[in-house]
Amino acid sequence: MVNQQIQAVTIAGHDSDGSAGMPADLHAFFADGVYGHGLLTAAVAGNSYGIDAAQVMPKDFITQQFKTLSSDFKISAAKTGMLANDDVINVVADQYAKVDFGPLVVDPVIITKHGAMLLEQSAYELFRERIIPLATVITPNFYEAQKLTGLELNDSQEMFAAAKKLQEMGAKNVVIKGKHSNRNQKEVVDVVLLEDGSQFELSRPFFDTTHVNGTGDTFSAIIAAELAKGANVKNAVLYAKDAVYAAISNPIEVGHKFGPINHWAAERELKKKEL
Repeated sequence: MVNQQIQAVTIAGHDSDGSAGMPADLHAFFADGVYGHGLLTAAVAGNSYGIDAAQVMPKDFITQQFKTLSSDFKISAAKTGMLANDDVINVVADQYAKVDFGPLVVDPVIITKHGAMLLEQSAYELFRERIIPLATVITPNFYEAQKLTGLELNDSQEMFAAAKKLQEMGAKNVVIKGKHSNRNQKEVVDVVLLEDGSQFELSRPFFDTTHVNGTGDTFSAIIAAELAKGANVKNAVLYAKDAVYAAISNPIEVGHKFGPINHWAAERELKKKEL
């Protein structure tokens, strides 16, 4: 009997320019040697200049995707991306409880790395109540952690306090990604709080580039891919951090303004770890 290929699924929106959302997740799964499925929640018409239109998928269509995928494939881990409104949050939470897709990595996708709001205001409390408790790992950026916890995050101590608060909401493991909006900063520092109570910081030099689209998507997707392979959460986070830094610090030129990170560089970094 042929061994089944390790598989993961992204529950996310589709960005037509391929730089973020579901395309970035699928690029990341591929880079890490995991077959990726895509469960579509929304779609946007966008390019390197911005987004011109968006469409949220109907609830029945999202439900059918859960049923169709779970009836056939052995999915060993999952991640969420864009969950645009109350209806999408509810249907994803309802359906995830009915399937066996393995550990779940929750990438909140509610505020951009520059502070722009992506989730409808009414949906924040619902996200806290229904999605965060499902998370094996949650990976908010700086602004998302502020919004979800109500803390200012002025230093690493406050970031760890926010991580603890997210655990109290139900997430097992928490990674809060550091702020990187100041072109003069020297490094970007993330904080990690694991289920067993251990905590540590992850620091990398700041790399000044406009090609960072899909950074958070890729980070969470590689964590999910590693969990699908059976890695522990700490190693999954460390692998993801190294791969994403390689992808950022080896930029590719796609588009005319804001561009994607380099998943080929991420793939090379991940392959080095297999040797």
